[in-house]
Amino acid sequence: YCEIHPFNNVNDEFLKKFKPKAIILSGGPASVLNDNAPKPPPTIYDFGVPVLGICYGQQIMMKMLGGSVVSGSGTSEFGKSFVKVKKKNENVKFLEGLFLNDGKEQVWMSHGDHVASIPKGFEVYGVSENAPFAIIGDVKKQLYGVQFHPEVVHTLNGKDLIKNFLKLSNFSFKW
Repeated sequence: YCEIHPFNNVNDEFLKKFKPKAIILSGGPASVLNDNAPKPPPTIYDFGVPVLGICYGQQIMMKMLGGSVVSGSGTSEFGKSFVKVKKKNENVKFLEGLFLNDGKEQVWMSHGDHVASIPKGFEVYGVSENAPFAIIGDVKKQLYGVQFHPEVVHTLNGKDLIKNFLKLSNFSFKW
């Protein structure tokens, strides 16, 4: 079970009342580099539930937590891409069952901006030709980000990645 809420309706009061078991920050057409870029309340990163940033969601998370995002510079991607495993770690349940095919995964990229640096505590788990931070995570804080779109069929094991993320929150999967 999930609910989708517009960013401008989510604030600290809403989060306390709603009590989410996990939070996904979706992709979108905006740029995190704009002054009026949509962003979640900063408290979500300390809310104690797993957070997954997808594309724009990854970028806004990085910017809000002290990383950096840059525009274009020849690193934009659109279409089929391959993410290669950068660091294998059995403790990263988020990636369980992935990278079994020659250490790479087919994904769907659609971004102009990209993460240029990550905050302390994050590690890089996957890279693509134009995204040096294609999969990142801070396992202790349960914060994860992907530059690609796991929710589309063109990311062949995207459903598995999302399911792994949801398992971190002890969902029952009985829906």
